[in-house]
Amino acid sequence: MTSGAPAGAPGSRCEAGGTGVTETRLLGVGVSHGVAIGQVRHMGTGVVEPPARRVTPADAPRELARTRRAVRAVAADLRARGTLAGGEAQAVLEAQALMAEDPELLADAERRISVGSGAERAIHDALAAYRALLAGAGDYLAGRVADLDDVRNRIVARLMGLPTPGVPDSDEPYVLIARDLAPADTALLDTSLVLGFVTEEGGPTSHSAILARALGVPAVVAVEGVGRIASGTVVAVDGSTGEVVVEPDAARRERLAEAAARRRAAVLNTKGPGATSDGHRVPLLANVGGPADVPAAVAAGAEGVGLFRTELLFLSGGERPPEVAEQTRVYREVLAAFPEGRVVVRVLDAGADKPLAFLASGATEPNPALGVRGLRALLAHPEVLAGQLAALGEAVAGLPVHLEVMAPMVADRADARAFAEACRAAGLAASPGAMVEVPAAALRARSLLREVEFLSVGTNDLAQYAFAADRQVGAVSRWQDPWQPALLDLVASAARAAGDAGKGCGVCGEAAADPLLACVLTGLGVTSLSMGAAAIPQVRATLARHTLAQCRRAAEAARAAEGAREARAAARGVLSGE
Repeated sequence: MTSGAPAGAPGSRCEAGGTGVTETRLLGVGVSHGVAIGQVRHMGTGVVEPPARRVTPADAPRELARTRRAVRAVAADLRARGTLAGGEAQAVLEAQALMAEDPELLADAERRISVGSGAERAIHDALAAYRALLAGAGDYLAGRVADLDDVRNRIVARLMGLPTPGVPDSDEPYVLIARDLAPADTALLDTSLVLGFVTEEGGPTSHSAILARALGVPAVVAVEGVGRIASGTVVAVDGSTGEVVVEPDAARRERLAEAAARRRAAVLNTKGPGATSDGHRVPLLANVGGPADVPAAVAAGAEGVGLFRTELLFLSGGERPPEVAEQTRVYREVLAAFPEGRVVVRVLDAGADKPLAFLASGATEPNPALGVRGLRALLAHPEVLAGQLAALGEAVAGLPVHLEVMAPMVADRADARAFAEACRAAGLAASPGAMVEVPAAALRARSLLREVEFLSVGTNDLAQYAFAADRQVGAVSRWQDPWQPALLDLVASAARAAGDAGKGCGVCGEAAADPLLACVLTGLGVTSLSMGAAAIPQVRATLARHTLAQCRRAAEAARAAEGAREARAAARGVLSGE
């Protein structure tokens, strides 16, 4: 070992010799499965320190006009990228566009220009002040610092006439290395060129990790020192184990390539509904953000939708909620794609990192992630919830699909009751459910199930709140690892309560996209798994190789472990080295 980090910890380094060639092995957090071997290319940082030039009062109107044009152009570019990417990426990029257009930021820049700052310096300093506020806010908002930095870099580059920060040009396939990846870059990666990527920062549920899984690109995050690898160096990236091998020897390359080929063959040869090898059904569903995600879900063999994120429609709607007719059209397009299937719709999940003007309370919250967000915001604005439920009722009319509707951020039975009553008041022919994202909901799941018909575990937020660990901060990524035994305990608590009540408990968080963890979740009693479409074939193939009894033993072994890495190793051992 050449590092003081524990063996197997993110950022630790091991060296291996014996063949005349010294390999360096860096360990991080694997967030998107698969193996990539190729030469390194580095992402340009795009960080520009603008000059502190002074302008006269007569020049101030011109500088302000330049700032406004740059802001509008960057916001439009982000939205255009989102439209091209679709799905989860579109929601992320729409949120970034809203950051760029924030009226308070523009007002701050205008004030700085009025006292003599040039446009570049004014917007840079205004965003820096806002950045400091986010960095100290904790939870969700601190995790958006990287997104805000990207907005700043793009606006300043445009004002200074410099190239927009982005992915390097290359005619040959490569492995991309970056400090972190902005959503605008990750969303439009050319997967014919980018074999995989590695970042120094980020966590298993960061935006870059989520989008990597959606693209099906092998990825490892939170790798300390990876930025020092020279461009052109050959590396092997294993998104399953979190290993990054620098200058792998021929034998290791061959072993990795053979393992990757075996995994691909297994995936291609496994068809049909999700099930263990002894026939225990585990429906595999897709996470979607709107109609644009449906073709990929259908192509992957999704048995329905386990998480329809409706906030994208609201984020792009401006100052008012979208009209009921517009909502109905979008919902019906998704529902119609799964005849006889199951579609689980999450009502608007806004607040914290997804603020919406029409849900604003007017009060400043010191920690919005722990404030009025999700169902709390909807109950404070019942007309928004009523409109969405009415649109869902119209959308499902006459369709042979099983509609289920769930509320985000349910904390107790009173929350669950309020949501179920709202569904009944709307006359909605759908099963009401609750998301388990708050530890209290997992611990008191039996109580919730007296009011609703199913549970759906959002492992990303559940981990964040259980461990007080922001899902966007690489420094605390080990607590965001879905293999943490304490998180598995919470999932087991919810699943057991649902099983005893004869009701379903699915998982729609990013944990479901991990093939090995999908077996453990099945062993915990989870009844369905929902994930990005790209992950479905691999999860299906892995489940099909193991019995329910094996999955249960793997779950027991993982829960008995002391930490996330030990839990993964224990489960892998039970499942015969899978």
